[in-house]
Amino acid sequence: MPTSAKSLAQRDQEVRSLTRLVEADADLLSAQLQALRARAFPPTSQKQLRKFMAGEAAKLIGISDAYLRHLSLEGAIPEAEKNGAGRRLYSLEQIHTIRQHLASTKKGYSPIRADGEDLQVIAVTNFKGGSGKTTTAAHLAQYFALRGYRTLAVDLDPQASLSALFGLQPEFDLEPNETLYGAIRYDEQQVPLANIIRKTYFAGLDMVPGNLELQEFEHDTPRVLAERGRAQDRMFFARVGGALQSVEKNYDIVILDCPPSLGYLTLSALCAARSVLVTIHPQMLDVASMSQFLHMTAGLLDVVERAGGDADYDFFRYVVTRYEPSDGPQSQIVGLLRSLFEERVLTNPLLKSAAISDAGLTKQTLYEVGRENFHRSTYDRAMEAIDNVNSEIEALVKKAWGRGS
Repeated sequence: MPTSAKSLAQRDQEVRSLTRLVEADADLLSAQLQALRARAFPPTSQKQLRKFMAGEAAKLIGISDAYLRHLSLEGAIPEAEKNGAGRRLYSLEQIHTIRQHLASTKKGYSPIRADGEDLQVIAVTNFKGGSGKTTTAAHLAQYFALRGYRTLAVDLDPQASLSALFGLQPEFDLEPNETLYGAIRYDEQQVPLANIIRKTYFAGLDMVPGNLELQEFEHDTPRVLAERGRAQDRMFFARVGGALQSVEKNYDIVILDCPPSLGYLTLSALCAARSVLVTIHPQMLDVASMSQFLHMTAGLLDVVERAGGDADYDFFRYVVTRYEPSDGPQSQIVGLLRSLFEERVLTNPLLKSAAISDAGLTKQTLYEVGRENFHRSTYDRAMEAIDNVNSEIEALVKKAWGRGS
């Protein structure tokens, strides 16, 4: 007995030591990341979006460069900044202003949803990490904002990679109740979502950041479900949708970056969504994992729908990510997915690209970095792939709104 008791005590001491070690490593890494960020972005500065060349600006607005120059010469639009070579540069704010000017005289330039067109909430999800989920969500949100849609990005992942891409360090930059948890919690400390939403350096794109606080929803929900006589508005699957409904008049598009797990947050997001994108890395282990994810999702959504939840979508699509066309096994898997799921697999895949990876090293997306920072063919190939995927999703949104076939 004494030996056994001593062994248990030793094991308990080892667990405590390991806990302290892991906690110390987390603190050490956080401090180093904070130091790196301080060097890249001093406390008095904020992350800023680059300016766009005239050709890029004209393409985003949907006009020719010559017409953009004509508007500038007429004095109908703000005067553009010029770089050292005399080329015109436009901020995203100026691009939005020009788009609004054109929309005041002719239809078709403003994409803002009209009466009768529902807020399009798109959940980007996958059960397995490493599928390019956050990269897909970030580029999609920025794509919509670049084209004039009023966009809200919501980071539902406690690991907060999306928030980090937008220049935040979650453990330092957020106070309690400054994530979506503050708007979906079950107690009297709940706050309106409007109080949590932050403007970003990307004009037309707001965000709700995330951090480990989101895990509290996973802990609170089982307790609430166990309570008797719970009201419908306290059901977990209605929380995210209810919060978004309170701000829907301010936005056209909401992108939900879901956690890489099938917990209460993900299920609540799937019930709030009008559309769903499932990212797939075309490797056999990832596809096998996704099979299990789909089985579990179907079963849980069935339970939620029986309890009054809504899982009726405008569209449900699979997005092939990190795809290498020259990789034979990957091409076989993509072919298999297309034969199984047909049109539910987006026609265009997101390519694996050094340009995307390199941009991520400085917490940027490809939309944020200029072409001059990369080998042009590498940049152009990656940008074309991203635009093709996002424009395909935009077409699905427009179809849901009844704007086209």
